[in-house]
Amino acid sequence: MKTITTTAELAAFCSEAANHPYVTVDTEFLRERTYYSKLCLVQLAMPGTDDSKAVLVDPLADGIELDPLYDLFRDTSVVKVFHAARQDLEIFFVDAQVFPEPLFDTQVAAMVCGFGEQVGYETLVRKICHAGVDKTSRFTDWSRRPLTDAQKKYALADVTFLRQIYEFLRDKLEESGRARWVAEELEILTNPATYITAPQDAWKRVKTRTSSPKFLAILRELAAFREEYAQTRNVPRNRVYKDDALIELASLKPANAEELGRARLLLREGRRGDIADGILAAVKAGIACKSEDLPQPDRSRDKLQVNPALADLLRVLLKAKTEQAGVAAKLIAPAADLDGIAAGLRDVPALAGWRREVFGNDALRLCDGEIALTARGNDVIVVEV
Repeated sequence: MKTITTTAELAAFCSEAANHPYVTVDTEFLRERTYYSKLCLVQLAMPGTDDSKAVLVDPLADGIELDPLYDLFRDTSVVKVFHAARQDLEIFFVDAQVFPEPLFDTQVAAMVCGFGEQVGYETLVRKICHAGVDKTSRFTDWSRRPLTDAQKKYALADVTFLRQIYEFLRDKLEESGRARWVAEELEILTNPATYITAPQDAWKRVKTRTSSPKFLAILRELAAFREEYAQTRNVPRNRVYKDDALIELASLKPANAEELGRARLLLREGRRGDIADGILAAVKAGIACKSEDLPQPDRSRDKLQVNPALADLLRVLLKAKTEQAGVAAKLIAPAADLDGIAAGLRDVPALAGWRREVFGNDALRLCDGEIALTARGNDVIVVEV
């Protein structure tokens, strides 16, 4: 099991990999104690069954630079294959503002090919490679050195089996003509906006039942301070204060240290120093927010008149269509979107792109009374009206 610890070694491997149609990629990282993931290991493998074509890259080695890897990522003649790539891509985007191109995600491809929703790597190894993966090193500290042989074996398995999985899914997509479906899904993964959290937008991630604009203004400022503090110091946002404490603070509206001390859910570190000062300043800014700048809750669906019978019919149609197409129903449309369609909404993902081909067109025809559904044995049949 070769471990690359120098830039020259990495450059030599990437130069050889550039002569192949694809390379499989995975990472190991830590994020429990930081805002941004700490990259601890990169696994790479070229096509073939020979494990000598697979290597571990140690980004923690003294003096190593990942520039040769990023050059390979930019080489559009080589497909970069990941499984569940989102967190891996975030690491590379934050580090070098680079996305692998072209990209292939076997989790996305597997969903399109009928393996279910968010199918795990071990499941694909078992079903496609007819093998098993040793999971004993999954929850390990990848920042510690030296790595054990068990850790190295586990890490390499994430890219060696991935070669066979990729070739199987690639061929299946070509046979079914669904490669474009996967490409549409991957556009989200390669959009920088997917990985950028602007502090002023962080409040939208906090779940609260209170919809008062003034409350939301304070919530917005508190969430923005937390996000900026966490980003600049590279600490998890929950180490600053958790969501339940944030909501409590927005309700209490503390104006001084004494009132701040009454917060039951705030960690000890939040009651003093920079965090305490930031909280008090955020609350003050939220209270002083002008009426025209107050955030407004999303009420776009509040007044929708959902036809429950039509919504139920859409669920039946979705089940029939996804079983026929061999894709996971939740990949096409969640229940909330079906209710939205039944209430007249048309700006939902299920009515766009490849989802429209599989389900959306007939969903609209069902809403317009152009088709009906009937049962024949265990099958649901679409009938022209």
